[in-house]
Amino acid sequence: MTVESGRNAAEQRRDQTQRVTLIGAVINLLLAAAKVVVGWLAQSQALVADGIHSLSDLLSDGLVWFASHHAAQEPDHDHPYGHGRFETLATLGLGLLLALVAVGIVWDAVERLFHPEELLRPGYLALVVAGISILSKEWLYHYTIVVSRRLKSEMLRANAWHHRSDAISSIVVLVGVAGTMAGLTYLDSIAAVLVGLMILRIAWELGWPAVQELADAGLEQERLEKIRGLILAVDGVQAIHMLRTRRMGGQASVDVHVLVDPWVSVSEGHMISQRVMDRLLEEVEEVMDVTVHIDPEDDEVAAPSRGLPLRQQVERALSHCWERHPEARRQQRMLLHYLDGRVHVDLVLPLDDFRSQEESRRLEQSLQQCLDELGGFGRLRLYYALAPK
Repeated sequence: MTVESGRNAAEQRRDQTQRVTLIGAVINLLLAAAKVVVGWLAQSQALVADGIHSLSDLLSDGLVWFASHHAAQEPDHDHPYGHGRFETLATLGLGLLLALVAVGIVWDAVERLFHPEELLRPGYLALVVAGISILSKEWLYHYTIVVSRRLKSEMLRANAWHHRSDAISSIVVLVGVAGTMAGLTYLDSIAAVLVGLMILRIAWELGWPAVQELADAGLEQERLEKIRGLILAVDGVQAIHMLRTRRMGGQASVDVHVLVDPWVSVSEGHMISQRVMDRLLEEVEEVMDVTVHIDPEDDEVAAPSRGLPLRQQVERALSHCWERHPEARRQQRMLLHYLDGRVHVDLVLPLDDFRSQEESRRLEQSLQQCLDELGGFGRLRLYYALAPK
């Protein structure tokens, strides 16, 4: 995935989100006005409550528009992982908004139930508006949920369910108004209570996952197993551990420690990590950022190498050995391997210095003895090679 393709995907996501949100906003504005006005004129408490619900839909559309604009922005100094959490914050905001609306509706309806003289008696016009609301909001739900699945956007899914909650509440309103008109004067207020409780449940279902995401909840077990399988299938990967994921809007980031052969070169280890990154970015749709830590050993069970000397200190420590062995001072290259809490040394000498296997073995044993005396060192291996041109 290139930077340019990532930018285009973010812009397309923003454009599609804003298009469906604009359509929803227009419909919500018309419905909210019709419900509140007709509910007041037709004396339907449930329809007025439903109109307030539609007004909350209109506000939620504004939140979605704002969040989609910011979520599409590229990573910057203050947001190195991008702006996907704007969607999460908007989803949480929608959940809180729904909860507040629900509490207000239930509170008012219950008060009226305990004061029969305040019960309203709606007219036929309330039935017509409730029916129109059911049809329009159900269509808007299906339209929005299709787009949310295509974009894998929890924010749009939240808004879609906000639309459906309005459609469901309108059904309850329809039943309540019809029952009240039939002589059951309390049914309109009961319908309003049911609407409030349904909205409250949806608020929880939307808000709690957003809270989990803000607390860095990871991907589901099924997605983790897919990621694990893709990594282990990369040539050179022996095992993995410390696999961690976290969600950011409709996307996710992955951190993983990959175990490779401890004797491979740095560049080969880097190539393996690059292949792991490419595989996950290409084959796991929601993954947009991958960090791979290459391990020469399983540092969860192996002795830690923390505190061991680095190259400059190693060379100073071995300088006394080089004094007793002039061949070692003519080294072409010295490779250090930090494994199992010790420094292992590969020493490459010029091929011209090779006399016999016996002399080479004695030199290697003498150098190994020097390392053993110093402490903190492991195995020494001696190699001979042609001088580089």
